[in-house]
Amino acid sequence: MRGASRGEGLGNKFLSHIREVDAIVHVVRCFEDDNIVHVNSHIDPRDDIETINTELLLADLDAVSHRLERSAKALKTGDKKQADEVAVLTRLRDALNEGRPARALDFTEEERAIVDSLFLLTAKPVLYAANIAEEDVAKPIDELPYAAVVRDVAEAEGAEVLVICARLEEEIAALDKDEKREFIAELGLGQSGLDKLVKKCYRLLGLISFLTAGPKEVRAWTIREGTRAPQAAGKIHSDFERGFIRAEVVPYDTLIAAGSYNAAREKGLVRSEGKDYVMKDGDVVLFRFNV
Repeated sequence: MRGASRGEGLGNKFLSHIREVDAIVHVVRCFEDDNIVHVNSHIDPRDDIETINTELLLADLDAVSHRLERSAKALKTGDKKQADEVAVLTRLRDALNEGRPARALDFTEEERAIVDSLFLLTAKPVLYAANIAEEDVAKPIDELPYAAVVRDVAEAEGAEVLVICARLEEEIAALDKDEKREFIAELGLGQSGLDKLVKKCYRLLGLISFLTAGPKEVRAWTIREGTRAPQAAGKIHSDFERGFIRAEVVPYDTLIAAGSYNAAREKGLVRSEGKDYVMKDGDVVLFRFNV
């Protein structure tokens, strides 16, 4: 595995912080600009990605090696419970030494519990954000050599990739709602890069959102894909799950087309779903419960 200079690395404090997140967004420079100095004095997305990935691999290798050392000692003293852990940690150590991330390995449910307890950086899903120049925003990725390299790396890893212009996103963020909508339309983007980033991250983490709507507010609730209606209700309040009766559901697009919840109900567009209903992204829901 290729080494990396600790003096130029990510730093222990930063590595410790990102162990707490659920996914990693890796922003990769994909544009030339003489006014912005690159640490290596040249643009090479593949090399930049490899440098960061090496840092993450080394940090995980250090964590796994220390844990393996402790577990192996406990096993030698007669603690047979450590046998499974030693086996898993040995697989991890060998893979990391070969430059393979933890997410590339397959584990049983019991083995996964051991891996999860380590909070490994290379076990986390990755989204590569190819940061391009403003003048390249409307171009397809095949016409952007640097961004195409990032795409190829992501595809080889089974990771997600997003082409984005950070400078343009900064300008968009400074606009009010109407100006933002007009500016995005003029650029032909459809939606901001930030919105695309959020959607990509949701998909990466297996998350969806459902909505609740009332006279005072409309609120989105984030749940895991595959969550059933009672558990989704419990996201709002434990009483909703405990006393769940049914969920009255209408898809967001259907509700908007109908004009109102009452209009959707009158047209028979609001469905009554029971305990086995699996929530869909964009469901607008009224939960009926009794406690």
